[in-house]
Amino acid sequence: MRYHVQHTTEYQYAQPVQTARHLLHLVPQPLPWQALELQSLRIEPEPTTHARSADPFGNPVDRVEFAASHDHLRVESELIVAVGERPWLAMASDGPAWEQVRDALDYHAAPLGDAIADAQRMRFESPGVRVKRELEDYAAPSFGAGRPVIDAARDLMRRIHAEFRYDPEATEVGTSVVEVLENKHGVCQDFAHLMIGCLRSRGLAARYVSGYLRTDPLPGQARMTGSDASHAWVAMFVPEAGWIEFDPTNDCLADERHIVIAWGRDFGDVSPLRGVIQGGGEHTLKVGVTVMPEGDGVKFTSDQNRGAA
Repeated sequence: MRYHVQHTTEYQYAQPVQTARHLLHLVPQPLPWQALELQSLRIEPEPTTHARSADPFGNPVDRVEFAASHDHLRVESELIVAVGERPWLAMASDGPAWEQVRDALDYHAAPLGDAIADAQRMRFESPGVRVKRELEDYAAPSFGAGRPVIDAARDLMRRIHAEFRYDPEATEVGTSVVEVLENKHGVCQDFAHLMIGCLRSRGLAARYVSGYLRTDPLPGQARMTGSDASHAWVAMFVPEAGWIEFDPTNDCLADERHIVIAWGRDFGDVSPLRGVIQGGGEHTLKVGVTVMPEGDGVKFTSDQNRGAA
């Protein structure tokens, strides 16, 4: 599938912002099943400096600074991205027992392969996902002795989807995973954090994935939750298979409908736009996201800053 993605973020400040620095995670990850074909990034007012690099997790990140006073900030990202089927969707088995995967990630005083070393840093708690006993207890029914790891994670995903209510008014960015577990409602960010915490509580490696969902469903399919904003889901590491993605908000494995932008330990690592400002006072924020199959009457609106992944 080829998608046309438009993501607009706009801040209006009550008082002038004197200086500002922001990090933008708006460029898709280059992956074997995903390719960025065209891109436009429009920022108003024009930044004093603008540079693109990679963050500690290998995600593309734009770093922008403003040295002149401004009373608003508007960031428009527009993409054409092609997404194919994840290779692990064709796996014939549900992988090894979850205990075997956990043990493979333990440190054994021997050289580690790059994949295992990379996965190990996603086993431990992070600022947005504290690993608590409550999470271990909640995960326990899904992780019976000897259960295949992918089957166990699927079961955990299904339980979260069945037992928690999607409610955009129920939580804030800083709501803890334990609060989400207690109250049983939240949004995709909360459900991803909850599942990550549960997997880490069992000694498994799990990371937060930020991206987009196709807005319009295929004929005969239900509209997916969270498709009109940035979406979040979970990736769990399985040796020999790699990172397998689970979407607890929609109770499905990630497929060609899911566009990966960035991954990290939790939302704080991959927020689409975050930064530090001097001044500004109170502010209002508007965010809009549209994801449509490319060619369905939509056109790329800018010829500026086009680039290929």
